Amino acid sequence: MTQNALPTVAYRAVQVRQGEQIAARRLGWPMYRLMESAGAAVFEVIREKYPALKSLCVCCGGGNNGGDGYIVARLAKLHGMDVVLWQLGDAENLKGDAAAARDAWLACGGRIESPEVQIPESSEVILDAVLGTGLTGAVRPDAAALITTINAAGKPVVAVDIPSGLCADTGRCLGETVHARQTVTFIGMKQGLLTGQAAQYRGELRYAGLGVAETLMQIEPPTALRIDPQDMLNWLPPRSKVAHKGNFGRVLCLGGEQGMGGAIRLAAEASARSGAGLTAAVTHADNVLAILAARPEIMTQSWQSGCPDAEQRLTSRLNWADVIVMGPGLGQNSWGSALFDHLKRLRDDQSLVLDADGLNLLARSPDYKDNRILTPHPGEAAHLLGLSVADIEADRFEAVASLQRRYGGVVVLKGAGTLINDGQQHFVCLAGNPGMATGGMGDVLAGLIGGLRSQGLTLSEAARAGVWIHSRAADLAAEAGERGLLASDLFAYIRQLINLR
Repeated sequence: MTQNALPTVAYRAVQVRQGEQIAARRLGWPMYRLMESAGAAVFEVIREKYPALKSLCVCCGGGNNGGDGYIVARLAKLHGMDVVLWQLGDAENLKGDAAAARDAWLACGGRIESPEVQIPESSEVILDAVLGTGLTGAVRPDAAALITTINAAGKPVVAVDIPSGLCADTGRCLGETVHARQTVTFIGMKQGLLTGQAAQYRGELRYAGLGVAETLMQIEPPTALRIDPQDMLNWLPPRSKVAHKGNFGRVLCLGGEQGMGGAIRLAAEASARSGAGLTAAVTHADNVLAILAARPEIMTQSWQSGCPDAEQRLTSRLNWADVIVMGPGLGQNSWGSALFDHLKRLRDDQSLVLDADGLNLLARSPDYKDNRILTPHPGEAAHLLGLSVADIEADRFEAVASLQRRYGGVVVLKGAGTLINDGQQHFVCLAGNPGMATGGMGDVLAGLIGGLRSQGLTLSEAARAGVWIHSRAADLAAEAGERGLLASDLFAYIRQLINLR
């Protein structure tokens, strides 16, 4: 039976392949039973999503993914549907359970045909069972041609386990890739389905444990954990009736070069909206009045290197803070660089959230520190690692882990399926939407994380809570439409989500 709720754990493809065999042996099940269950789970989703469906085109490959397709084809035929089954390659070359599924299809009167240049006009839905989770190299020309035919049909596609052409471990495309309307994945969630290009191809993600998911967890340690909103209840408990502002930390936001005051204002307001006790901002003199007029709760002062008593005032404010947020609107010229140099004065007990040009300045003089959170987008991550953006997006899991190993602390790699690595584990966020692709969103996230850290959450907890609240707030704000969504639109929803209880 399929499950609507996605699991909180994810794995690499090889873990699932090896683990399912061990799990089946422990339970005394033949592997063909799992194939039958997988096919039944996919067919259940098809019936749920397309209840009036009368005709189905099933596209099968040469491995067990194709075997799953044969199971679905047989179930559809037994339910009275008109089924066309295309086999990529020679059906006689199928082996093991896939061959058994083929024979069961033939035994019920099914036919096997070779792919044509167009999906049959009568077919209302296409089943993609061409390439499975074992794909690691480039998609072969014959498979690429079939995938192109599937995509060109303009019909809903249901993918078996993973859209053909997508890497199960990284979420990147390995050539032509199926655009699925739904993807039904089995036993263990494949980590590549949760981040990167997968968001463009997987469609609605459905999951079926097939009765062995719990056993798999006992055998294989997950490689990634999905951020669980229920954790927020533990991290943000009800406040004491006698609480005061001194109980919830002091956050200092540094940034806002001339002409970029909006960035630091957004970060500082996000800190305040997160529930931080006190929030201050140090910025260019041109920005002070605008910030105070818009948000008087933010204690704002100017800074200019070389001005009388400027160094003393900055040092005093740095010493005042529990958490520093640096980077929004900072710039990389002399003003921002001079301000960045003051981070060397931070005490060991002060936490730092480094974003935007703070990251670009860090890339110029790399160091390793454990008491900070880095929040790069792929471009900044590429700069920090000396790679290209394409390199980062090719394997986001490895990229975020490499950043953490090189720079320490906790790293948030933003983008579709934002990833967090705290040196022990990967975490992934499935909330968020394309409306977030607009200026200021990262500034809000940095301030939000800083404010959460000031309230006693660990670095890892603050990063996870901040990413989820930020993304979920954007989803709520986007109910009115993704286009035109502004970073400041998130604030009302952030306040709601911070008060989950």
